[in-house]
Amino acid sequence: MKSPAKQLGVDPYLPQNGSFGYTVSRYELDLEYKVAINRLSGTATITAVTSVELGEFTLDLSNALSVSRVSVNGKRAARFSCRGGKLRIVLGSKLPTGAAMSVVIRYGGNPRPLRTLWGEVGFEELTDGALVAGQPNGAASWFPCNDHPSAKAAFRIQISTESAYRAIANGKLVSSRARASQTVWTYEQPEPTSTYLVTLQIGVYEQVRLARTPVPIRAALPARLKDNFDHDFARQPDMMELFIELFGPYPLADGYTVVVTDDALEIPLEAQGISIFGANHCTGTRASERLIAHELAHQWFGNSVTARRWRDIWLHEGFASYAEWLWSERSGGRSCDALARYHHDQLRQKPQDLLLADPGPQAMFDDRVYKRGALTLHALRGQLGDDKFFALLKDWTTRYRHGTAITEDFTGLAANYSDESLRPLWDAWLYSTEVP
Repeated sequence: MKSPAKQLGVDPYLPQNGSFGYTVSRYELDLEYKVAINRLSGTATITAVTSVELGEFTLDLSNALSVSRVSVNGKRAARFSCRGGKLRIVLGSKLPTGAAMSVVIRYGGNPRPLRTLWGEVGFEELTDGALVAGQPNGAASWFPCNDHPSAKAAFRIQISTESAYRAIANGKLVSSRARASQTVWTYEQPEPTSTYLVTLQIGVYEQVRLARTPVPIRAALPARLKDNFDHDFARQPDMMELFIELFGPYPLADGYTVVVTDDALEIPLEAQGISIFGANHCTGTRASERLIAHELAHQWFGNSVTARRWRDIWLHEGFASYAEWLWSERSGGRSCDALARYHHDQLRQKPQDLLLADPGPQAMFDDRVYKRGALTLHALRGQLGDDKFFALLKDWTTRYRHGTAITEDFTGLAANYSDESLRPLWDAWLYSTEVP
């Protein structure tokens, strides 16, 4: 029998993250956030099933947040403790394998980003508001969770904040009700979602609905950026149409939301059904159109089909980067061939020490993962031909929709679309460090 840790597949890239012994199916967050004092408080209700006999278990939770009460199946936990980024819960009596678990955690504090190998990630104060940028392990900065990409669940997020602010979270806005000076926003995300893709955005935002879209596209942004937005993001409906044509149906029922913060952000970031951009990406020059395409493509590649382990990050970033090239070609910019030649030349001049199929945690977000991943797909497209290549992408997004996958799943599926062995291509692009 596999050990519990192996059953979960705790990730060597993030060895402190994730827990074993249970599977979460749903998180319900009922929270209040006070912007001026950066105070978050509330309750997390976690619905799970045990996968082994369980006398105690852990959840990921930032040391900046303190827990005041824990109950499991209506009974107070025998004891609990928070340290080292983990909430450890000890049960009064053991639960058998396959038992239902409802865990209610009352907590609060002044959330802050987690300091990681990749910089600060998670809950972050803005000049006037807040955002969550959760990739890869920032979810624990604002709620207790099993923070691993393979552990997908449904979410209900209720957030109360001052009425001057709009609060945005994943899924469908099912209600917003004002009471006194507060507004309570409730969102329902039924599609299975990795914890790092769950977000909260709070700001003085106006909501805009884009016209002429096959899938509802909304935006939330400061009023001062509206004219710039209308120009910079005008071609999103065309991007959506192209990606549906090439990748298959948009994977979420409630559409797509873009948030533009009033602050500058170093990079835009994807969340489930949402992309977050800074004011510096909305300048009225269309200088960030490549990034707009990239973040939209993540809704298929990364958010719906999610890497089961972080070593396979090229399945997110290589595919989203290739989507940039496809958009460029379709919209009258440089062709995929021209972009591939350019980036191939660039990669050949960089260190030849990156293994795409296992880049290591420090190089997980190295630009070479993005570009080499895109070049791998372009090489595959050249070998298969367009009809088979795009049929493969649609098969991929359908077969693993709202699930998780690894590199070997993709190479195995691709074999069905080729009359000759793809092993030489994979050996050269995925499993060798030298750029072919």
